[in-house]
Order: sequence, then C-alpha cells, then structure tokens
Amino acid sequence: MGYDNKSVLITGAGSGFGQRLAERLSGLGARLVLGDIDEAGLKATEALCVAPVRLLHCDVSKEADCQALVTAGVDAFGGIDVAFNNAGMGGHAPKPLHQVTEKEFDVTLRVNTYGVFYGMKAQIPVMLQAGSGVILNTSSVAGILGAPFLSAYAAAKHAVIGLTKAAADEYARKGLRVNAICPAFADTPIMDGVIGHLGLPKEEAYAKVSSRVPMRRVADIDEIVQAMIWACSDENSFMNGQALAIDGGLSAV
Repeated sequence: MGYDNKSVLITGAGSGFGQRLAERLSGLGARLVLGDIDEAGLKATEALCVAPVRLLHCDVSKEADCQALVTAGVDAFGGIDVAFNNAGMGGHAPKPLHQVTEKEFDVTLRVNTYGVFYGMKAQIPVMLQAGSGVILNTSSVAGILGAPFLSAYAAAKHAVIGLTKAAADEYARKGLRVNAICPAFADTPIMDGVIGHLGLPKEEAYAKVSSRVPMRRVADIDEIVQAMIWACSDENSFMNGQALAIDGGLSAV
C-alpha cells in the first residue's frame, strides 16, 4: 500500500489500535516514531516490529510532548509522511450529563480532543515543508451519533471530526489529506473499562454493548486497523475530510 520507507507517527502506540497498527505497518516497510504514556507498552510494541522504530514517552494532553514526538521523527527519519493521532481514553463511568464533573469533562477533552489538536499543530508544518502528508485522527462512532451517558466522550469525539474537516479544507491545496476514523466497540484494552463499569463477564458485556449494532458483535481489532492502513495509503489518494465509520452498521440505523 505504499508504506515502504515512509516515516509514520503513531500516538497511543503502546496498546490497542496503535500497537497493532505499528506491527502491521512495520511489516509494510514503514519507519515508525511511536508515542504513548505507557513506556512498557511501547517496548512491547517495539518487540513486534521489524523496521526501524523510535520510541518516546508522549502525553498527548501536553503540547510540548506532541511537538517532541514530531521532532523525534524528523531527527530520526527526516520528516513525517503519515501521522495517526490515535491516543485516546474512554473517560468517566457512564452517568447522566448533569452529573458529569468539570474535572471529568476537562480530562476527557484534554486527551481525546486537545491531543489531536496538539498533534496536528506539530505535524502540519513539517508536512507543509515537504509538500505532502497524510493525517488520520481516531474519532469514534460516538463522534457521529449521540452517546447516552457518555456526553463528555461524545463531545470530545465530535470535536475531533470538526478539527479533521477544518484541517482537510485548509490544507488540501498544499498537498495534505486529513481524515478521521470512527470505530464502534472493538476488542481492545479500552473495552476493559467498559466491562468493568457494566460488572458483567466479558461475553455478556460484549453482547450488551453490541445489542444496537446491526451485526450484533464488537469489531475485531484488525477490522479497524486494516481500514486505518487503507485510509492513509497511496491507493486511497482522493479521500479527504471524511469521518469513516467502521461500526457494523450502527450509524446507519
């Protein structure tokens, strides 16, 4: 898919989508700059990769960390060709909007929204200098639909789509493409928190959360990651400003 020798940045690379994405892209010949707050997770990801890897502790809620990750990629590989702003968090336990605290709301937006903003703010100048680049931001089906009892998370992920569409319009004539991916429930570590809140065995919890999904199941991690890889590939050169739902049909009903 045209990733050979490309410099690829991934946040949230210590687990979940980010870890599998790094593993897959490494097999496609990409050179990787990987960030996460989980340094042990980053080392585990590095062990899965066969191509050159640069690791850096990165708290995406801090602008300086996002800038440092980009700088590390430029120093190591000469630039950033593709960026996956993937780091995120599930946020607070499900509760009605009027019970959400200011701190819960702030933390959820700091990671899920500010992290994307800071990432793009650092990545775009490097891509503009090169005259090309691709960015994929991880939103959620909660960024397309309402998410009852997860209002802060829904607000954060809707904002990611807003940032994506604005950037796509601003930089398209400069050779950049910016899109978002919107997965529904998937079999990743973030689902452990969902299961914990429900207090059910994993199989029962998955059945409950997917009861509104037409395909009646959660996604396998590779079903999401494959779409992420395609979205930023050279084979997909005309998609720009889109919020790509990979959700088993949830957003269709």
